[in-house]
Amino acid sequence: MNVFYLLAQSTQNQAANGKGSIGMIVMMAALFGLMYFMMIRPQKKKQKEEQNMRDNIQIGDEITTIGGIMGRVVTVKDDSLIIETGADRNKMKITRWAVSTNNTANEKIEAERQAAKEAAEAEKQAKMEEAAAEGKAKRKKTKKKDDTFEE
Repeated sequence: MNVFYLLAQSTQNQAANGKGSIGMIVMMAALFGLMYFMMIRPQKKKQKEEQNMRDNIQIGDEITTIGGIMGRVVTVKDDSLIIETGADRNKMKITRWAVSTNNTANEKIEAERQAAKEAAEAEKQAKMEEAAAEGKAKRKKTKKKDDTFEE
């Protein structure tokens, strides 16, 4: 309790001097800036990516709705989709905003990442083999020079 009393007293003293109000405004602006860059900006970026994903849904894509229903897109309209679900191929009409993920797009991205990873691994292996061949060639040259000195 004494800490809060001292804090309030020091704030009143600074406000009386006039310097405290400017410091308080600067502190509030800094807090707002921090809140913007830590919370608001990333959320807007995520919403933009989700909207872009929903706008790029095509016929034949495998999607998952926010309710957990998985299906293949059959028809695409302005603000709705018709999807087929299950072995019976039941058709269901949903709105675009109800799409949670586009599994086909995720699979494509994952396949591209895997291909890039495999290419990098193959390149690394090729460099290692090249370095080993160069080292072997250097050892051969050094051995020939040593043999000529011994004779």
